[in-house]
Amino acid sequence: MVVAAQPVVGVLALQGDVREHLVSLASCDVVARPVRRPEELDELDGIVIPGGESTTISRLLETFELLEPLKARIKAGMPAYGSCAGMIMLADKVLDGRPDQHQLGGLDVVVRRNAFGRQIDSFETELEITGVGPVHAVFIRAPWVESAGAGVEVLATVPVTPEAGEAAGRIVAVRQGNVLATAFHPELTGDERVHRLFVDMVRGLTGSEEK
Repeated sequence: MVVAAQPVVGVLALQGDVREHLVSLASCDVVARPVRRPEELDELDGIVIPGGESTTISRLLETFELLEPLKARIKAGMPAYGSCAGMIMLADKVLDGRPDQHQLGGLDVVVRRNAFGRQIDSFETELEITGVGPVHAVFIRAPWVESAGAGVEVLATVPVTPEAGEAAGRIVAVRQGNVLATAFHPELTGDERVHRLFVDMVRGLTGSEEK
């Protein structure tokens, strides 16, 4: 059997936990590359928008002239995965963001920025993710999805427990077409399964097979 070339998956490398995503992707048998210039988008089969600070990422996308080219690629169907701030960037609408904040779009969701609180309110919990299974999830100044459109598949919600408080039942992982997003950081736990789910989405479009 002829095995197709490995897909090329970029990580937006303007701000945030870029290195951790590159390591996770490399473990999934793809070519993982940092992306900082518009012309680098042409080489990609998929892209990861990492965690970080969404307003900073928004500003840097414009500064590096990546905003419109990346929006166009995602709109044209290039698979994209966003974790934490990446989820915010991929949402069509954001609550509690800056008025001048730009969105990449791709997800018919309303996301609340910093929904779980400040840095000191960061926490870890166990989640059941559709298509992945149980995972240990790390939330750092995380958003949550306030509402999702009819075309959005909800993959995970915060378990309903007394300890969860207002967060109980909140949506923290979604997929719509070729766009995947999580409010948590799988790249920080060493568990590659969420990245493998995304890589499978990329392979589904490129027709490549894992060696």
